[in-house]
Amino acid sequence: MSEGERKVLEMYEGARPREEDLFETSHVNHYAWSLAVILLGLVVWLCIALVNAENQRYALMTNKCPDPVFKTGIDKACLYTVRSREHWWEHLWYAFIHVKPEHK
Repeated sequence: MSEGERKVLEMYEGARPREEDLFETSHVNHYAWSLAVILLGLVVWLCIALVNAENQRYALMTNKCPDPVFKTGIDKACLYTVRSREHWWEHLWYAFIHVKPEHK
């Protein structure tokens, strides 16, 4: 390699991309989106659990699952399949609005 070629190569050496920084990625945004998705999944799971609990509570309150043998008992198998209100969002809405128990 001649002296002129060496000077030209040295002159353009700074313009070459550095290979160690070529594929640099930031994980900060991935962590934030992952946390948001996990929290959204947790909220959905808690809403489903709240709807199921309110469905069973309202079924017990309105006596929709009486035991066929013992009149004062409760049919626990019925509690898993009963639909005490027409739509699931009615359970969710009632549970969000009525946070404290009603006093009679």
